[in-house]
Amino acid sequence: MSGNHREATVRRFMEQAPRPVPPEIHTEAVRRGRRMLRRRTLARRVLWLLLLAAAVAFTVWALTARPWVEPPSHTTPPLTGW
Repeated sequence: MSGNHREATVRRFMEQAPRPVPPEIHTEAVRRGRRMLRRRTLARRVLWLLLLAAAVAFTVWALTARPWVEPPSHTTPPLTGW
């Protein structure tokens, strides 16, 4: 299909009168759209809550485990009796 033929086909479709749409399609689309928005909002809130819980858990772990402190060496026995 060449570019001119495709353009002529599109122009012919655009010039035709729009086909009638059944009225129940609008209400169904609105219902589905609201449901999608609710699900998307709920998913976004759950993900933010999980991110916050992970950050709090990491902070609590870091404060209790203190991974930045070097552990004491257990290879050399303590010097006693000098």
